Amino acid sequence: MYSVIVVPPACAHPDGQITIASGEDLTFGRRETPDGLTIAHEGVPRIAGTITAQHDFWLLTNRSTDQTYVVENPEGAGEHIKVAPGRVNAPVAFEFSRVVLPAAGDLLTFDVWAPRQNFTGAEPHDLPGSATTPAFTLDRTKRYFAVLAALCEPRLRGEPHAPTPAVDHLVQRLRPTWPTVKRSAVYWNIDYLALKLRLRPGPDTAEPGRRANGKKETLASLALRFDLVREDDLIVLASPAHKGCG
Repeated sequence: MYSVIVVPPACAHPDGQITIASGEDLTFGRRETPDGLTIAHEGVPRIAGTITAQHDFWLLTNRSTDQTYVVENPEGAGEHIKVAPGRVNAPVAFEFSRVVLPAAGDLLTFDVWAPRQNFTGAEPHDLPGSATTPAFTLDRTKRYFAVLAALCEPRLRGEPHAPTPAVDHLVQRLRPTWPTVKRSAVYWNIDYLALKLRLRPGPDTAEPGRRANGKKETLASLALRFDLVREDDLIVLASPAHKGCG
């Protein structure tokens, strides 16, 4: 039974995909081999690395002597792991991965698909004592959540390295569902989110409510890191106006 599918660069048809059963290896690199993945680029080592399938995840061995490889989660808004030169069997648990190989000024990519991950059920545990306090409490019907969603939107839309939107852009993005939105209201909600999520004030807060670049970046990074905003949540930017600022 095949557990991992490797999609070569520029592969446009399922017949070009490579399937690997659990426990099997696939070598990739510039050297042409009948059972491997050939990446014909002068900046790719002849033997660049090895992929090993392991049930519902896979392992990456970096056989380069001087170049770090990056494995991105295209669905994770910037989530990635780095595999250092010579690293053997680095585990990759993304369901959908993009392997990025720096090669003589170019960034070459190929995709790896792993099986769907399994999760435990959401059954309550009948244990004595008080309930666990939530790590983050966000009301998705409030305007502050729409502001947070707009901050995260570019990266959730598939641009993992996109800068956080400027306040003027946020105003334009929020106006369809919040017709009376103003710059001052967006600044207020950014400050409120920073307080609500217990972010430490940065050096850019000497003029409260007006220098929000550092806050915006920190808010977006925190929200994406802990899945406080997911792609499905972007519907708040297309739904009827939200309630109240806070």
